[in-house]
Amino acid sequence: MTSSLAKPNGVGRFMTVTSMTLVAIFLVFVLTNLELVDSLQAGARDFVTRYFSGYLVWVVTIIMLFTIILAVSPFGNVRLGQDEEHAQFTGFAWFSMLFSAGVGTGILFYGVAEPIFHFQANPFLVTGGIEPLTENAAIVAQRVTLFHWGLHGWAIYSMVGLCLGYFAFRKGLPLTIRSALEPVFGERIHGPIGHTIDLLAILSTLFGIAVSLGLGASQISSGIEFLFDVHFTPLTRLVLIVLVSVIATVSAVSGVRRGIRRLSEINIWLSVGLIGFLLTAGPTLVIVSTFLRGTGDYFANFLPMGIFVDPDADSGWQGVWTIFYWGWWISWGPFVGTFMALISRGRTIRQYVLGTLLAPTIAGFLWLSVFGATALDLQLVGPGGLVEAVNADMTNALFKTFQLLDVSWATWTISLVATTLVVGWFVTSCDSGTLVLSIIASGGERNPPALMRILWGTLIGTVAGVLLLAGGLPALQAASTTVALPFSAVLLLLCGSLLRSLWMTERNRQLLE
Repeated sequence: MTSSLAKPNGVGRFMTVTSMTLVAIFLVFVLTNLELVDSLQAGARDFVTRYFSGYLVWVVTIIMLFTIILAVSPFGNVRLGQDEEHAQFTGFAWFSMLFSAGVGTGILFYGVAEPIFHFQANPFLVTGGIEPLTENAAIVAQRVTLFHWGLHGWAIYSMVGLCLGYFAFRKGLPLTIRSALEPVFGERIHGPIGHTIDLLAILSTLFGIAVSLGLGASQISSGIEFLFDVHFTPLTRLVLIVLVSVIATVSAVSGVRRGIRRLSEINIWLSVGLIGFLLTAGPTLVIVSTFLRGTGDYFANFLPMGIFVDPDADSGWQGVWTIFYWGWWISWGPFVGTFMALISRGRTIRQYVLGTLLAPTIAGFLWLSVFGATALDLQLVGPGGLVEAVNADMTNALFKTFQLLDVSWATWTISLVATTLVVGWFVTSCDSGTLVLSIIASGGERNPPALMRILWGTLIGTVAGVLLLAGGLPALQAASTTVALPFSAVLLLLCGSLLRSLWMTERNRQLLE
């Protein structure tokens, strides 16, 4: 069942030195050419949006369909590991870790801001002849939000983790992206081709996590400003990044079972408390109705939305939203996929896909329905003011929502819980990413040295801080989308590689009968 290919000596050392050298060169270039970098990031984002929107839309849709079809096929019985192996973590611990790693701070950042933004304008309002800022516009806004956080994005993580888990635990190869391409490239995965693929994965992961660090730092600072009436500067946001990076590095060094698992479970319980509060204090019936109707509306429209390409290339909407999201999900693919594989050994393909694709999608819909419905109801029939708040500063949208609820006795406390949760998801994304970067850079070593984890934890914080200096969130978004473009081709190769291996080695096994 295992491959005859073994990891050559020195691959880990070569990958570590090369990747860190490339990152160091990048950081020096950014710090010494801030104005040039600002113009380059804007041009890169516009280039990707104008010429590759259709390509990225179809890549993500193909990956989603591939993952679902594979799960319901007879190959769904294949185990990520040997036939006698079983899952290493309980269902709750497993879901907590994969959800915390997968959504990071993004779902908190955009839970209120995104539906309110789409409530004002989006292409689907135009094609449907719907007036902005109306009840029908709210339905479309929620649909678009769920689409960006639904099956398409989670399928990227699921597929990458599926490939890595199959080739690492069933074939005995190192836990790296290159290993999953053995059926395509053979022994060449240990040469320049393999090195290039893993370097792309490292850079993609690094910039993807940097986006979340930028979002998280901005929202944590907004929460602290709201709670304690203090003002944050760009320098103090950098300090926040450093502090969280230190905590995340300590967690990564402590390992999956101690640091990462425990922090992830705390995140889930805090999320349950926050959702429970809004269900009670907010428009309960509206929230429940939005969740049920919105989920059905999503499944009725996600396929045509998944192949939609905005005919108005100059509008910029699809580039700022859908293409940014797809680039962000793709850039996180190596990181979250590797982490999902690491914690999913012993599960069947069908169990794995249900747990990494459908379960987090539904959980995310519940979160987005609670926050989105509350915000839209406050804007439509309540005191209003959220449109102005989002347009002024997205990072304040969540705390403005708490302020508008008629629960003055709990506003400060619930804002503190939300800020703590941002920090918690901030840390779990960063510590999981630190561990995964260490694994890839060490050539697939599943328990990389503590020094390696410390180095990558430091670099993650450094890259996020430098990119914030270079232009804030737009620079982070542009870097993530640009790096994701070449890695998208690797994702398509992964699909073909896994299918070929399953067809050649698993189709005649007894478990497919």
